[in-house]
Amino acid sequence: MSVPVLTFFNNKGGVGKTSLVFHLAWMLSEMGKRVVAIDLDPQANLTSAFLAEDDLEVLWDPDDTSQRNSTIYQCIRPLTEVGDILAPQTQRINSRLHLVPGDLGLAGFEDFLSQEWPNALGSGSLYRPFRILSSFWQVAQMAAQQHSADIILADVGPNLGAINRSALIGTDHVVIPLAADLFSLQGLRNLGPTLRAWRSDWTKRVDNWAAPAFALPAGGMKPVGYILMQHSERLSRPAKAYKKWADRIPATYQQSVLNQTSSPKAQPIDGDCLAKLKHYRSLVPMAQEVRKPIFQLSTADGAIGSHSYAVKDAWSDFKALAVAIIERIDQEKPVN
Repeated sequence: MSVPVLTFFNNKGGVGKTSLVFHLAWMLSEMGKRVVAIDLDPQANLTSAFLAEDDLEVLWDPDDTSQRNSTIYQCIRPLTEVGDILAPQTQRINSRLHLVPGDLGLAGFEDFLSQEWPNALGSGSLYRPFRILSSFWQVAQMAAQQHSADIILADVGPNLGAINRSALIGTDHVVIPLAADLFSLQGLRNLGPTLRAWRSDWTKRVDNWAAPAFALPAGGMKPVGYILMQHSERLSRPAKAYKKWADRIPATYQQSVLNQTSSPKAQPIDGDCLAKLKHYRSLVPMAQEVRKPIFQLSTADGAIGSHSYAVKDAWSDFKALAVAIIERIDQEKPVN
């Protein structure tokens, strides 16, 4: 049985998506979950959040043959020639958290994914098209098996291109980080139909291969909910601009992502919001410097006075969010 993949996805950038994946990976590992994080964004921001620059220099050294399977691109690069997928050499973050690092070279793989997408509906040999299209999922599952992982967290870039399409067809569950602004709302309107189209198109391709030669992802892409990021308050009440856009998100999410319609007069019940996370602006630079999640900052890191209280708040916020996500994923598991 495959390990569930949870992807954090929004085609609107700048909403704190990578920071969210980073913190939830840490929190889930501290809750006792065995976690594999995989960086599928060609910008590799999640990787740079976890690893120091000296480590990145070694990982991305093209002349170091010992690093031939140390990033996601290195693992799938043989597919661009006549080879096959390599099992990943993951980075140990802690005893229950491992990373499949990203790679700026991944951007060059987009053309191969685009070329093989129509070929998966052909009548000839389907081995290569499906091997390439499912390669992200294959690597993630290899990493999960190496470490007996309970869950895989995937970070992707903010676009609707071929790399993200292949990332999403290898995804069981999707969480959508949002900011309370016009751009996130418009992105939400684009994202829902795109997920449904990708899910349907992948099903057609899987049905086209009557006897697959290897395991394929189901491409469920089940929406778990959304997270409202950079939640700011003024005098214990949301600022006017924030409230304007935040109030429109529930109905837009239900219509665009869940494909549900409601009466124009009905006020949507916002059961799809997993959390409204504060920005924790003062803690972010401190955490980035020591490469820790903000809820692990100590007095030695400079978290003193009011900062220490903010650290405790961050712990509570991310713990509650992690619990909510796991509960929703568990609800979708089939009953034996």
